[in-house]
Amino acid sequence: MNTKTIDITNIGLMLLSCALAYVLPFELFLFSYAVLGPLHYLTEITWLKKRDCFTTGKADYIFLIIPCIVLTFIVLVGTYHDKPAVNDLYQFCQSFFGPHFLNFSNVMIFVAFFSALSFVLFKDWLYKVIFIFIAFIVGLIIQDSQPFLIFFAIFLPTLIHVFVFTGLFIVYGALKNRSATGIASAVVFIACALIFFIWKPVFNFYNISDYARKAVLMDGRGFINVNAAFINLFQMGKVSMETLFQSPVGLSIARFVAFAYTYHYLNWFSKTEVIKWHKVPAKWLAAVIAFWIFSVVLYAYDYKTGLMALYLLSMLHVFLEFPLNYRSVIGIVEESKAFAGFQKPVVVKTKPAVATARKK
Repeated sequence: MNTKTIDITNIGLMLLSCALAYVLPFELFLFSYAVLGPLHYLTEITWLKKRDCFTTGKADYIFLIIPCIVLTFIVLVGTYHDKPAVNDLYQFCQSFFGPHFLNFSNVMIFVAFFSALSFVLFKDWLYKVIFIFIAFIVGLIIQDSQPFLIFFAIFLPTLIHVFVFTGLFIVYGALKNRSATGIASAVVFIACALIFFIWKPVFNFYNISDYARKAVLMDGRGFINVNAAFINLFQMGKVSMETLFQSPVGLSIARFVAFAYTYHYLNWFSKTEVIKWHKVPAKWLAAVIAFWIFSVVLYAYDYKTGLMALYLLSMLHVFLEFPLNYRSVIGIVEESKAFAGFQKPVVVKTKPAVATARKK
């Protein structure tokens, strides 16, 4: 499959995701996250590991896994603190680390994000350690600030990951390949996102199902918080249940979120023949498929159970991708300079990347 065919295929997938998001915004998001998401995590983590996660050191990825494990521990304790088996641990953490220890989870995201930059820029471990230490201290200092919470706790692991970084991959691939169809796919990607906020119909035939409402609310800790934060950030109105689930503004955001997640996953699978993430030992592939089926069953049984059971995997694939995100930005700058006639700067190289065709 050549680059042009891939670009055209992805334009079709964008339009399909956009159309489905208009019709069933909340349900499409939940389906994509529960069915497509786990398979994406499993296959991308394996693919990234084979390429040392695009870092300059073979063991760098370990220092992305550690904060992810700490983050998962904090989130699980915070989510289930009302359960007798967890409450004692929750009380201990509060007494030992302080009443705001749950905010430490946001520090872990901050540390991982900026540590990944050091894993791209430096080869020397001393510089990396200094970078990680500074990131940790800065994270502790600003952890309670509202902009910090909005960016790192809400948007970075969600919409920035699935929409902004996906867009960067598309642009990088188009520039790298000097592809007109690649540029066209980037234009369509942006147009699909914008159309939700331009044409905001409220269809009479659509009412969010009780199952979907419960799943996105999840006792106040669900994905609906992303939509609410979006409304507050762009001052689009007062946040209420009616606004989130029935208003043109609420539905436009829900459609955008559903589109971003659905296309993010479909884009990954559309590159199978190019990225070759499926080129793994048969036993490993069978284990991945078996675990994926188990994950889908968990979500079908109870959405919250599935989400919490797979929380580590979902965040791990976000963390391990951070170095590649930085390399995509560097790649865009390099290709833009080359296009403008400037010499490319020298960048620390890792194993040959297939990101040229990937575009996420």
